[in-house]
Amino acid sequence: MHDFDSIVIGAGPSGISAAITMARAGMKVAVLERGPYPGSKNLMGGVLFTNVLDTLIPDFIARGAPVERHVSKKTLSILSRDAETAISFRTRNWDAPPHNHSFTVHRARFDRWFAKEAEALGVELYCGVVADELLKDGDGRVRGVRTRMPEGQNPSEGDLTAPVVILAEGANSLLAEKEGMKEPLKGHDVAACVKEVLKLPVSVIEDRFGLDGDQGAAMEFIGEATSGVPGAGFIYTNRDTVSIGLILFLEELSAEGISPVDALDRFKAHPAVAPLIRGGELMEYGAHLLPETGFNKLPLLAKDGLLLVGDAAGLISTSPRHEGSNFAMASGMLAGEAAAEAFKAGDFTAASLSSYKRKLEESFIMKDLEHYR
Repeated sequence: MHDFDSIVIGAGPSGISAAITMARAGMKVAVLERGPYPGSKNLMGGVLFTNVLDTLIPDFIARGAPVERHVSKKTLSILSRDAETAISFRTRNWDAPPHNHSFTVHRARFDRWFAKEAEALGVELYCGVVADELLKDGDGRVRGVRTRMPEGQNPSEGDLTAPVVILAEGANSLLAEKEGMKEPLKGHDVAACVKEVLKLPVSVIEDRFGLDGDQGAAMEFIGEATSGVPGAGFIYTNRDTVSIGLILFLEELSAEGISPVDALDRFKAHPAVAPLIRGGELMEYGAHLLPETGFNKLPLLAKDGLLLVGDAAGLISTSPRHEGSNFAMASGMLAGEAAAEAFKAGDFTAASLSSYKRKLEESFIMKDLEHYR
């Protein structure tokens, strides 16, 4: 007898999407989150494409999803040392639902809301949990997770069993590496994202970016934005803050001898950028790694009793749209569907769970990854 029908490791968009999908299929699901709450380790303040969220929770706005602004204006800027060439696009159509399925969000807030939606469906969420290793039966099939938690914080510390485990740990998926599903990330497989969140009055944001009401702007920058390192810059408007940052390929960044902090400071000082953020109060700073393995280096996605989703599987877009969260939600939903089908059939072998890969291949995820490889 198992403790759960499925255990998900990681309470980000991919893990929660998988949990919601499985719970709706009648499965008893546990989600294990290393941080003190979902989103506690996430630094993203950016654009969330809600195509998949519309499928999972069609009334997400009415249910209080903490979106900041709908994106009504998109800009691509090419920067030289002291000048800018920009292309902007906006349409009134984006001001009406579904708002082109594009909203700015603070992931720390969004992830907590999303996890509560899963809990409302009966998903059990355990935070502050470290998943040390996977449990296996005598034939090597995964049968659960060995957990470790801060002393006194959880009565469920120890072994938790389930016939299928979904790894949604993020880019540094150590369990997936231990299982031989993926190789450790190398410098040429990784980009560094460095970001600040700056507080500005709502009226100032709307004036500087030409916005009104709930309208928002998403700006992408290339050229001198990245100090000669391959990558891109971005600015996204939230309600009363602005998210500004760079995505820089790690190997080239190291070769140039430039620190991410220095590169971000140069970007912020550019004549096309500085006026937009002038007077902003620093609210948050952080950096994290993004897998850039792409279509040609996808890991093993399914083993007996085990599935790999989201950033852990390298399923993040290298296109200018930066569709990380959208890809994460879609892969989690599809993995949840595959697990639910296996649950119904009573078959959690790799052959049964391989329907997940087929679903991915039929989805926009693989099509986009192949297009931008």
